[in-house]
Amino acid sequence: MDLITPDFGLFFWMMVSFTLVFFILKKFAWKPIVHALKERERNIEEGIKMAEKAREDMSTMKEQSEKIISEARLEMESIIKKGHETKQQMIEEAKEKAKTESSKLIDSAREKIEEEKITALEDIKNQISVISIDIAEKILREQLADENVQKNLMEKHLKEFKVN
Repeated sequence: MDLITPDFGLFFWMMVSFTLVFFILKKFAWKPIVHALKERERNIEEGIKMAEKAREDMSTMKEQSEKIISEARLEMESIIKKGHETKQQMIEEAKEKAKTESSKLIDSAREKIEEEKITALEDIKNQISVISIDIAEKILREQLADENVQKNLMEKHLKEFKVN
């Protein structure tokens, strides 16, 4: 029961030792503890400020990245559009080239056909002249089979020759 109800001497020495410890702590430990607490509080506030700043920086960086992404998309669309235009231009050029080539081929074929036509006509004329000469020769042979007719014809031609 002595522990539950302390006696006066014990109480007195406890108060003296408490007061002594209190003053020693106040004199030597209180200021460093308060200083350490204030330092910690300042560090925490700086950490909070740095976190806020980091959050703002992240927000700014997010906006910048979205801006860069949108610019990249616009540039990509522009490149794709230019690619399509270039493709269309190349197709048109190829069509024009094909038309030019086909018209050249057609003209060349027409010229070739015309040349072959002229050659064929000359060949036909030559054949007709050969056939005509053959026919004339056959007719003359038939008509000149008689010697009297040949003599008369020669005389007639000689007279025409002398006149000319």
